[in-house]
Amino acid sequence: MTLIEELEWRGMIHDIMPGTAEKLAEGPVAGYIGTDPTSDSIHIGNLASLMLLVHFQRYGHKPYALVGGATGMVGDPSGKSEERNLLSEEDLNKNVAAMTKQLENLLCHDGANNPVTIVNNYDWFKGISFLDFLRDVGKHLTVSYMMAKDSVKSRLEKGISFTEFSYQLVQGYDFFWLNKNHNCIIQFGGSDQWGNITAGTELIRRKGGGEAFAFTCPLITKSDGTKFGKTAGGSVWLDPEKTSPYQFYQFWLNASDEDASKLIRVFTLLEKEVIESLEAEHQEAPHARMLQKKLAEEVTVMIHGKAAYDKAVSTSQLLFGKGSKEALGALSEKEILEIFDGVPTFKLDKSGHTDGLDIVDFLSDQTGILSSKGEARRSLKENSISINMEKVGLDSKITEQDLLKDKFILVQKGKRNKFLVIAE
Repeated sequence: MTLIEELEWRGMIHDIMPGTAEKLAEGPVAGYIGTDPTSDSIHIGNLASLMLLVHFQRYGHKPYALVGGATGMVGDPSGKSEERNLLSEEDLNKNVAAMTKQLENLLCHDGANNPVTIVNNYDWFKGISFLDFLRDVGKHLTVSYMMAKDSVKSRLEKGISFTEFSYQLVQGYDFFWLNKNHNCIIQFGGSDQWGNITAGTELIRRKGGGEAFAFTCPLITKSDGTKFGKTAGGSVWLDPEKTSPYQFYQFWLNASDEDASKLIRVFTLLEKEVIESLEAEHQEAPHARMLQKKLAEEVTVMIHGKAAYDKAVSTSQLLFGKGSKEALGALSEKEILEIFDGVPTFKLDKSGHTDGLDIVDFLSDQTGILSSKGEARRSLKENSISINMEKVGLDSKITEQDLLKDKFILVQKGKRNKFLVIAE
């Protein structure tokens, strides 16, 4: 199977410039993808196009990843209805460093014969004066050519600044510079980048007399039409401080059946036969969610590693009554709040209870989890109450040793009903 054939069955080709497949078939070539440091982390919307570069690398080609320290100062109008807010130089530098580290984790593999080279376009733009850029770059693309780009046309009614209008020239020069200095002949990106990428191929043709190619993947959307990579809490990030490995794992695990079949092709490196076998298994027993489980495993391990994946799985089991007191105790305060977000929460005044609080009082008068002492006694006699994943009886006491991170107690009634007590 060729690279193009693989990307086709994965559904990862949106637009491709004529002659690209033939050029790839000639032998190893260099290509790149650019990412602007608009945040201090890559989000999973960016990850879709970065997977193009991962496959490009797997097929023996030379990958370059560009972090836009210069383009980040300008702001890309593609896909935006309003002008971007410009970041400070300090924030840009911080974002560049964070994104560079994430790209290294994704694309720098031990033993690879074609390891990724990460570049920052600020390194070549910092020495170019405004007048030099106008003379050497601006004269090669006409205003009518630039106005015809969708990223510009869609903004004409609301207005677009000269800064954002010129973005395609700046990105185009990136392609020209990498073509001249590293022989990059292909630029990859999301489908919204087609106009910017082809500005680069045109600049290479007109200014350098060379040949270059454009290659884009579709922007991923969910089957219900909503934006991919968004949750009620916001974007899903690769940075574990912004989206914990548990939340990351849960995002993929909760994919719909229709979405999971598409996402496992785009975001994993599983072979075609493996994916089709998983889909067949899923058809036979959709309730088992084999497709979602494998998708969540593959992507979480790829981004966060096996240990983080294993912890995310054991943590998930806490929500379904299959966890242990040890697994619960190993969680941080932040993780407890993330995992039990949405679980009914009750307050407990922990002053005066260091010698032990009667379990019946705790469940009824002190927290209000159960409506009365009678209900509390009945539930305890039925053996349906657990404290921190362990069954308790009528003679049990709540002590400070039961406080997770010195403030939390997880109460469970039966298999499904969970309550989080916060002691203050």
